[in-house]
Amino acid sequence: MKHLLFFLFFLNVYFLNAQSEQGCLPIGEYRILPSKILKEERVLNIYLPPTYDAAKSYPVIYLLDGSLNEDFVHIAGLVQFFNLMHGMPDCIVVGISNVDRKRDFTFHTDLEDLKQKYPTTGHSDAFIQFIEKELQPFIRQQYKTTDEQWLIGQSLGGLLASEILLKKPQLFSHYMIVSPSLWWDNKSMLKAAERLLAAQKAQPKFVYIAVGKKEPKIMRSVAKKLHKLLEKHRAPGTKLHFQMMRDEDHATILHNCIYKGLLLVYQRQ
Repeated sequence: MKHLLFFLFFLNVYFLNAQSEQGCLPIGEYRILPSKILKEERVLNIYLPPTYDAAKSYPVIYLLDGSLNEDFVHIAGLVQFFNLMHGMPDCIVVGISNVDRKRDFTFHTDLEDLKQKYPTTGHSDAFIQFIEKELQPFIRQQYKTTDEQWLIGQSLGGLLASEILLKKPQLFSHYMIVSPSLWWDNKSMLKAAERLLAAQKAQPKFVYIAVGKKEPKIMRSVAKKLHKLLEKHRAPGTKLHFQMMRDEDHATILHNCIYKGLLLVYQRQ
């Protein structure tokens, strides 16, 4: 037993020393935000630029599906690349880790097949309140930020981003909506879009919508419809872009289309 304890102690010291010698690769911060609205703790993965200065103000990119094993690392890498190669200003990336994306990213439906397939569905209203009343104020409190606020969402995340764009456009200045699942609830969000857009008093500065040509027909159709409606109600000064990604399907589109979308804003002349 003594020999075993000695071996385990030696092994532990070895790994600690090895970790110390090899170092780590921090790219930001890990925060836990207790939410009274959602009645749970939410994990935030936060990328900070290498030259981060707490005295300076930064644009913020909010990323849905922002867990470490989802899209956070990919988007942070693109931001680093564009900062280096295309003059994109330093910015903060806030990856919102998922707990139950089907619950958080979908609004209420009375369709029985959807309720059976997604039993926790229908609570996007609470998640939008969380973003507006808890998450954004928390980020503004912890870091100095500018008025340039981005939102990136794909699939059900694209559905949520579309809902925010139509109902609370003032929350973000830039929207990147990828393959939005606007088929949800028999396309009821698209059916309400005309009324919601007509009632808007504020509009974002930049809206980018992308979908893959190899995605199902319904995905291409609803993305095109959203773009058409936004074009009809576009306010002066709002930049609106639609991109059909010829070689992409639902699984491959995100990284390439965010790259293409950022080029529309930051490509060097």
